[in-house]
Amino acid sequence: MPDVTYYVAMPFLTDEDGSPVAGTAEECQNSTAALRRAEILARVAGHIGAIAFSRSGDPTTGEFGDARLLRSFGNVPEDLSAL
Repeated sequence: MPDVTYYVAMPFLTDEDGSPVAGTAEECQNSTAALRRAEILARVAGHIGAIAFSRSGDPTTGEFGDARLLRSFGNVPEDLSAL
């Protein structure tokens, strides 16, 4: 099966200590939709920001490359490598 690219929008919130934590990721149809959704999520009450990213790979084997950040909105962590 050829590689598939997933586009995702994901909000960020703060935990009890005030540290940023990732919210629930939402799969989107394409990069434009992911960018629009991330911008909207960044403005939702309780969210401190959001990101839009893509990730490509083979869903049958589960092998995916690193996520590619499309854009961040608001206050998101600098280091997103753990996501």
